[in-house]
Amino acid sequence: MLNTYFFNVLCFADSLSTANTPEAVNRIQLWLVTGGVLALLILVIFQTVTESRRHRKTVGDEKKAAENEADRIRANAAQQAETEAERIIAIAQEKAKHLKEQATQQIEVLMKDAQLRAQQTVIAAKDAFEASLSERRQELARNEARLAQKEDNVENKLTQLQERLNDLDRREAANRQIIDQLAQREQELNDLESRQLEELHNIAGMSLEQARQQLLERLENTLQTERSQLIRRYQEENRQMLMRQGQKIMVEAMQRYAGDCTYDRTTSLVPLPNDEMKGRIIGREGRNIRTIEAATGASILIDDTPQAVVISCFDPVRREIARQTMEKLVQDGRIHPARVEEIVNKIRKEIEASIQKSGQEAVESLGINSLRQNLIVLLGRLKYRFSFGQNVLSHSIEVATMMGAIAADIGLDERLARRAGLLHDIGKAVDHEVEGSHAIIGADLLQRAGEDPVVVNAVAAHHEETEKTSLFAELVQICDTISAGRPGARAETTELYLKRLEDLEKIGNSFAGVESCYAIQAGRELRVLVRPEKVSEAQAVILAHDLAERIEKEMRYPGQIRVSVIRETRAVEYAK
Repeated sequence: MLNTYFFNVLCFADSLSTANTPEAVNRIQLWLVTGGVLALLILVIFQTVTESRRHRKTVGDEKKAAENEADRIRANAAQQAETEAERIIAIAQEKAKHLKEQATQQIEVLMKDAQLRAQQTVIAAKDAFEASLSERRQELARNEARLAQKEDNVENKLTQLQERLNDLDRREAANRQIIDQLAQREQELNDLESRQLEELHNIAGMSLEQARQQLLERLENTLQTERSQLIRRYQEENRQMLMRQGQKIMVEAMQRYAGDCTYDRTTSLVPLPNDEMKGRIIGREGRNIRTIEAATGASILIDDTPQAVVISCFDPVRREIARQTMEKLVQDGRIHPARVEEIVNKIRKEIEASIQKSGQEAVESLGINSLRQNLIVLLGRLKYRFSFGQNVLSHSIEVATMMGAIAADIGLDERLARRAGLLHDIGKAVDHEVEGSHAIIGADLLQRAGEDPVVVNAVAAHHEETEKTSLFAELVQICDTISAGRPGARAETTELYLKRLEDLEKIGNSFAGVESCYAIQAGRELRVLVRPEKVSEAQAVILAHDLAERIEKEMRYPGQIRVSVIRETRAVEYAK
C-alpha cells in the first residue's frame, strides 16, 4: 500500500510538472499533503504495533524466566527452612533441657526455703500459742481469783442476809411476846380497874365517874412510862443497827469518791493592771462599757475597788462570757465597740464548745450511754452553776458516783442509779429561765426527753416535792444530802444560817411544857429544857421523838441535827 502511494505521488509529480493551470497545481499540492500525513500516520501505527509485539514477547520471556527463578528460590527456601527448623528444634531441645535442670534446682531451693519458712512459722506459732496459753492461764487464774472473791462476797452477803432474817425473826418473836404481854397486862389492868372501881365505890364512897377518872390517869401514866421505855429501847436498837449498816455503806461509798471543798461564787472579779484601765473600759461617753453590757448581758460594776472590776449576772454562762471577754480586752489593750463584739463572739463559741465537752466528759466518766444531746449540753452548763458555793456539775458527778457504789452494795441497778444521780440537779441549768423548783423543772425536762420513769421520779422527789415511787428516789435524796453536808462542801450565807437557827428554835418552843430552847454547835444540836412539873420522864422521851420528826418534815439542812431534851428538878431553899 505504501508503494502504491509513492507511485501515485510520482505520477502526480509528473503531472504537476506538465500542468500549467494554478487550480491543478493547488489540487495536486493538497493531495500530496494529505497523502503525506496519512503515510506518516500509517508508519507510526506500524511501528507501534511492531514494538508492542516485540515488547509482549520480551515480557513473556521475562515472566517465564521469573517463574523458573521463583520455582528455584522456592525449592531452595524450603530446603533452607527445613534445615533451619531442624537446627532451631535442636537448640530449643537443648534450652528446654537446660531450663528443666534449672527449674529442678530452683524447685529444690524453693522447697528447702519453704520447709525452712514452714519450720520458722511453726516455731513462731508455737511460741505465740504458748504465750497466749500462758496469758490465758494467767487470765483464768485472775478470773478464778475474782470469782473466788465474788463467791466470798456473796457468801458474806448471804450470811448477813441470813443474820438479818434471823434478827427479824427474833424481833418478830419478841414483838409477839410483847404484844401478848401487853394484852395480858391490859386484861390485868381491866380486872384491876374493875376491882378498884368496886373498892372505891364501896370503901371510899367515891362516885363511879371519879373512880374512872382516877384509874384512867393511873393507866395513862403507866402506859406513857411503858411507851417511853419501848420507844427508847427500839430506838436504841434500831439506831445501833442502822448506824452500823449505814456507816459501813456510806463510808465505802465516800471512800470511792472524794471531791474538793468549794467556795462561794456569786460575782466575778476581774483584776486590772492599773486604775487607768477603768477609764478605757468605760470609753468616751460610756460607749465601751455599754457595748460590753449589751453584747454579754452582764452588768459591769466599776467602783472604788482598786485595780478591779466586778461582773454581775444571774446567768452563770453569761457572767463567764463577760469575765473572759473583760480579761481578753484588758490583756489586749484595744478596747472599742468593734473589738468588743469580735471577742464576745469568739468567747461565746469557746464557752459553747467547753460546755459540750464538759457534759460529754461527765457522761463518759460515769459510763452512761444513750443520753440525748440537749441533756448533755444542759449538764455542761452546770459547770458554771454554783449552789451555796458548790459547783453543781461536780456535785452531780459526786452524787452519781456514790449512788453507783451504794446501789452495787445493796443490789440495785448500778447504771440506773448513776444516771439518776447525774441528772438529779439538771433543772438548775435552766431554773433562772423557767419558773418553779429545779427538781420539778428537771423532771419535766427528762420526761420530755423520754428518760426512764424511775429516773424522772427520783429527780422530781429528791426534795420531797412529789411522792417517791422507788428506792432510787430515796437513794438520790440520801446521796444529795451526803454530798452537800460533808464538811467544806458548801458555803452558807450568814442570813440563811441565822434563819435556819431561828426556825429550829421556833419549832422547839412550839411544844407544850418547853421552858427554853437553844440551837448550839452551829445548828447541829437542839437543846430543849422542859418544866419538870409539866413533862415527866416518859413524856420527855416522846417529846424528843416528836421534835425530831417535825424538824425532818419542816426543815432543810445538811447532815443531821441532834435533839436533846433535858428535864431536871431543882430544890432551892434559903438559910436565913
